[in-house]
Amino acid sequence: MSQVRTSSRPRQAAELLGISRATLWRWVATRHDFPRARRLSARCTVFDSAELIAWRDAQAKSTTAGG
Repeated sequence: MSQVRTSSRPRQAAELLGISRATLWRWVATRHDFPRARRLSARCTVFDSAELIAWRDAQAKSTTAGG
């Protein structure tokens, strides 16, 4: 059975993470562990929603473990 991967446009990705779009793009540029954006066309960029959720959960675990 194959899994269906969902993608999020930058606005939805930022909402999923609870951040602004400016912060989203700053994290793309500065955090090397942040999920990469995929450019579908000149005007369409998406993020893999599963990768964003996994990254968010990993950040939460590292925060509570290091706390």
